[in-house]
Amino acid sequence: MCGIVGYVGKKPAQNILLEGLRRLEYRGYDSAGVCTVNDGKFDLRKKKGRINDLAALLRQQPAAGTTGIGHTRWATHGPPTDANAHPHLDQSGKIALVHNGVIENHQTLKDRLVAQGHQFISQTDTEVLAHLVGEYYKDDLVEAVRLALKEVVGTYGIAVVHRDHPKSIVGARRGSPLLIGIGRDENFLASDVSAIVAHTRRVVYLNDFEIVTLTRDNFEVTNIEAGAVSPEIKEIEFKAEDVERGKYPHFMLKEIFEQPQTVQNAFRGRLNFDEATAKLGGLNLTPAELRAVDRIIFIACGTALHSGMVAKYLLEDLARIPTEWDHASEFRYRNSPIEKHTLVFAISQSGETIDTLAAIRECRRKGHKTLGIVNVVGSTIAREVDGGTYMHAGPEIGVAATKSFTSQLTILTLLAVLMGRMRHLAGTRGTEILRELERIPGKIERILQQSDAIAAVAKKYCEANSFLFLARQYNFPVALEGALKLKEISYIHAEGYPAAEMKHGPIALVDPRTPSVFICPKNSVYDKTMANIEEVKARKGPVIVVATEGDTELLSKADDLIEIPATLDCLEPLLTVVPLQLLAYHIAILRGCDVDKPRNLAKSVTVE
Repeated sequence: MCGIVGYVGKKPAQNILLEGLRRLEYRGYDSAGVCTVNDGKFDLRKKKGRINDLAALLRQQPAAGTTGIGHTRWATHGPPTDANAHPHLDQSGKIALVHNGVIENHQTLKDRLVAQGHQFISQTDTEVLAHLVGEYYKDDLVEAVRLALKEVVGTYGIAVVHRDHPKSIVGARRGSPLLIGIGRDENFLASDVSAIVAHTRRVVYLNDFEIVTLTRDNFEVTNIEAGAVSPEIKEIEFKAEDVERGKYPHFMLKEIFEQPQTVQNAFRGRLNFDEATAKLGGLNLTPAELRAVDRIIFIACGTALHSGMVAKYLLEDLARIPTEWDHASEFRYRNSPIEKHTLVFAISQSGETIDTLAAIRECRRKGHKTLGIVNVVGSTIAREVDGGTYMHAGPEIGVAATKSFTSQLTILTLLAVLMGRMRHLAGTRGTEILRELERIPGKIERILQQSDAIAAVAKKYCEANSFLFLARQYNFPVALEGALKLKEISYIHAEGYPAAEMKHGPIALVDPRTPSVFICPKNSVYDKTMANIEEVKARKGPVIVVATEGDTELLSKADDLIEIPATLDCLEPLLTVVPLQLLAYHIAILRGCDVDKPRNLAKSVTVE
């Protein structure tokens, strides 16, 4: 989580750092700071609060110099305060350091340093690392960083500057993303490409245990044992304008409205109508290897886990393959029995989710095939799995995932068709699904045109303290996702359940003040879900229904109705989730919440 940006070049560093931090604010926004090197001294400015608070401080007290580092924080150790904000200095005051991740043995290191006379002014693990680097410094900053990191247990992405080395930055990573941006007469360091895409599209992604020394016109990458590394330069696939809000008031709304395009991007070039199947060449598995698969496990967190839950329905229905899903944070600590012909899929928008990454590393350690479905090209998961598929959804800045979810669903549908056609799925059925998938972007457009009507529904219920989201089969994970969206950005308590489970406890929560959102399109379980709606109505619970266009029967049963176009059962989640995203968005706006930066959350969860 958190965001790092560094600059060394000929331009004033302050403005570049501040601009980069604004682009990284979705990764953490409880405090921020910069440190520039100016004529053999530091200009250190840091402030509790948002980037605008830091910007105000910099207007009063500018930070001079053409080399500097910056950080926007999501608190781990110590509350959001000016003192706990990064950058942190070492005991001498000559070294400044910013850090993403967690130093697990920081207390042991701190106790040793205190015994040696060190004094600390913050509650952070990061300040301990800064002091440790300073303790090892003997005129060679890279060597000091190298020796310090050999003592560290935990994760880190760091950037370090020294007052006596005003034209260089040292960076290192383990478990927390860090990349080099290559410019002309300037170079950059960042935890996310969005911070530097306005200046360069040529980047190098650091691997774990790699250290970079960055100057204006050069960079050198070594590993923690001082061995040389030959870095691979890559091109960023999106432009600076892709990380701007454009005409939309919030990134979340922009990304909801981008879904017709991002769903199309996810299936573009991957539909094979001649053979009624899908093309996913990045899996790096032969047809024989795919046919041999007899079990699939999806591991993920948050919204990505909900897409893995939909995948269970897709693969068992269309491909007849036993499929499981698991919280990556639980999977990594269980000794789950995995047999030879099992595929393990990691799903992650950022490709940096620490629990998911740890889980796939555990699987690979035991010799199992691991594949990934990620959005960020060059991310750690994308580089470490045996194969996989990119979403091509473009940058997702809103902390609450929206377009990445529908992109994941699209790819998982293609995977199910591909695996199904190798087994029992008829060609006519495969073609039917692919043809209907082509129509989905247009159908999402029709749902988006109802945004104002959904806002009116939101206004009616925005003062509620609790919501229930209920659905069956393919749409049950969507109910969980709808509840998660509402919780994330409006801070309203919300629960998602299979509709039939209401009778086994949650129905006790139904009262006239608690809305129930039912997903009830015309599908194979329509009558069953209708019966569950009646149960809530009988107890005077308000009912909002997501229903198929033209469903007159539900008009008399729902207090409020949101319509979606008809589609195949297996593709319904691609449509039913969109009105729930809009409902959550509009409720949050009406409650005065910051939908792009919800409290206590950050976009990429790179700490446990």
